[in-house]
Amino acid sequence: MGAWDIVKIIMQILGGMGAFLVGMKLLSENMTKIAHGRLSKMLSKTAKSRFAGVGIGAAVTVLGQSSAFTTVMVVGLVNAGIMTLFQATSIIMGANIGTTLNAWVIAIGGSDITVLFLGLAAVGILMTMFSKREKVTTLGLVIAAFGLIFVGLKFMSGALSFERGSSEYAAVSGVLTAIRNPALLLLLGIAITALVQSSTAVNAIILTMVTSGLTIGGGGNAALYIIIGSNIGTCVTALISSLGANPNAKRAALIHFMFNLFGAIIFMIILVCWTGFADTVLAGMFPAGSMTVGETDMAAGMQIAFFHTLFNVINTLLFLPFVKGFVFLAEHIVRADTKKAEEATLISEPDERLLRQPSVALDYLYRETGDLLAYAMETLDISFTAFMEQDTGAAEKVQAHNAALAKANKVGSANLVRLSASPLVIEEEKTVSTLHYVLSDIMRIGELADNFIKYTRQYVEEQLEFTDEFLGLIRTMFEDVKKLYTQSLAAFLSRDRAMLAEVDRLEERVDAERKDLVDRHIKRLNEGKCRPQNSSVFISLVGNLERAADHINYIAHSIE
Repeated sequence: MGAWDIVKIIMQILGGMGAFLVGMKLLSENMTKIAHGRLSKMLSKTAKSRFAGVGIGAAVTVLGQSSAFTTVMVVGLVNAGIMTLFQATSIIMGANIGTTLNAWVIAIGGSDITVLFLGLAAVGILMTMFSKREKVTTLGLVIAAFGLIFVGLKFMSGALSFERGSSEYAAVSGVLTAIRNPALLLLLGIAITALVQSSTAVNAIILTMVTSGLTIGGGGNAALYIIIGSNIGTCVTALISSLGANPNAKRAALIHFMFNLFGAIIFMIILVCWTGFADTVLAGMFPAGSMTVGETDMAAGMQIAFFHTLFNVINTLLFLPFVKGFVFLAEHIVRADTKKAEEATLISEPDERLLRQPSVALDYLYRETGDLLAYAMETLDISFTAFMEQDTGAAEKVQAHNAALAKANKVGSANLVRLSASPLVIEEEKTVSTLHYVLSDIMRIGELADNFIKYTRQYVEEQLEFTDEFLGLIRTMFEDVKKLYTQSLAAFLSRDRAMLAEVDRLEERVDAERKDLVDRHIKRLNEGKCRPQNSSVFISLVGNLERAADHINYIAHSIE
């Protein structure tokens, strides 16, 4: 085999791998768009049952077509405080099972139906070219992605299809059998998977090789060591995503690593001791030559796919009873950083990969925005209480709160801009736009709190006087503003439009109270029962309370 022949084989393999990875990326992105909202709902469910968590993890991985996809989202949700470590552990175990479906799909890559899948690339592209409907174009991209995946597999298979006994076959076999040490094969699987950040891609390479009749590492269990290594290597994506995250997110990534590492150790010991495992158990289930298409031995691919499934299912069954143990270990290995916890912002910067999954990222940002609204209302409460108690010392605390609000608003807006760069469905685009407006309304509430501090200072310095009756009415008005806030926040987070009727009723009550208070004040002025100096502060105060109610009402109605 000449140098040029080797270059052609390598380029054909790389080209096939490129088409395969692009197909997987397209499939993942558009499957998540089709499953809009479902992924978030599934991942955000309180999985008190370990088995429910495994099922959720497997289902999300099948939809997202990547265990790394699921694990990175879980890390992000743990980082946001939306998911506990206990929930994350069982979901991560389920994700490992869900990703085994890809190996079975790849295993049929050499069958007669491959030709049909190859045509899907053209069908999908035509759908996207001639349809203006978003759902049709998204479906077209999913179909095209399937086509690209099988185009990539066909290219790789073609590059490795040599006649038995040929010089090319002998040369390639010689390279593949050069590494026989189980530990080195394991490390090879880890390294390649960490490099391409996809265990599915590594499985595709191994499956293509064995179905083409090539022997890896002298045969036997050799290919299985690489498969085990790929399961450890896929943890790198989650570990990278946890860098800079809070301790709980790091623990979730560590649990993923420990789960695969402990499972790998167990299986490595079994395979090293049972050198004939592949030749007896796997070959016994899928005998060589029992499923062939031309020169392709599909039975060899089925053996690898079955082992991949067996590895993850058995590990899950073994470790599922010890979920609390994994959480305990992770909490003791990764200690909480109290200093960083004190410096944490109201809205954190989530992992970039989480923001690329709109349905999950939007749920994350929604919750963060809800927390920010709660903080703004707390700031308003502090400043109003300071006015009622004539406490000018609260100014510093309110200013600190508003500085935190301004910083959080900046981070939140940046997160929304980053999310806008992802492929969004129309509904998601509207939600992103809405959240921008909501952040603006939240900032206005903080500014109104700052106004109250000014009124407090004027109240004290000018020695203004307000009757207990009017102070009581103002307090009642503020209590109604807080009731409006509670109802509005619940409507916003649940996106329940049925709650808006009560929101509007409370907002109208606040409006009526402002009008009544102003009318009473003017009447007392005309009767000479109130000092004119009080007017500026009093009318501004009740006017600001009404404005706060308006902004809270706008936030509630943002769900329409």
